[in-house]
Amino acid sequence: MKPSKLLALFTGVFTALLVLTASIAAPLLCRPFYYAHIEALDLDGYTGLSVAQIKEAFDQVMDYCLGLRPDFAAGVLPFSQSGASHFADVRVLFLLDLAVAVLSLAALVVLFAVSRKRKLTPAPLLGHGPGFWAAIGLGGLFLIVGGLAATNFDRAFVVFHSLFFPGKTNWLFDWRTDPIILLLPEDFFRNCAILILALLIFWCVVLIAADLLAQRRRRKMTPPPSSPCSGNCSGCSGCS
Repeated sequence: MKPSKLLALFTGVFTALLVLTASIAAPLLCRPFYYAHIEALDLDGYTGLSVAQIKEAFDQVMDYCLGLRPDFAAGVLPFSQSGASHFADVRVLFLLDLAVAVLSLAALVVLFAVSRKRKLTPAPLLGHGPGFWAAIGLGGLFLIVGGLAATNFDRAFVVFHSLFFPGKTNWLFDWRTDPIILLLPEDFFRNCAILILALLIFWCVVLIAADLLAQRRRRKMTPPPSSPCSGNCSGCSGCS
């Protein structure tokens, strides 16, 4: 197999993108994760809505944000045009994340097929493969981000919205016109961030462990270099 630096670069980039976007997608796609918060955070007692009404409102909001319905709705809850426009912005980000996840996975499949056909292998960098460096980069970055968010989540929440919704204030909801915000408390968003960070760290550990195991296996399969002939042996072809 011929080592390829270009294959290593693309494999590392697409692996990092897949791990990142798939981790972000987990709380978006796992509805039971939100349902578990309803009674735990006493959302039904706090809002006066039944558990079924809360689930319906959340499901309709998420169906819209994930592109499963064309119009915004929030169950029995009213909403303002400003609130709906924010969820339209959220919809763009959610669909972008899912698209990047799918495209990254497809790219890795294509790279694998091409490497097999052309007998290529990712060239190691400092003895490690692209998965190792993708994990190191992602893990290091998000440990820093997670540490900063843990010290002041409110500030991190504001910074996040300022970065991803620049120049907009429609994410500052008034519960009287957009009561859906009562069903999305800060504790839920904090737990979403914790889940994403935990998944990122988990997959980074898996990638690093897989690289170290592969490295160990390669060392076992590589025969030790033969010792040079001293010239004092008998029967050696080099001395005869």
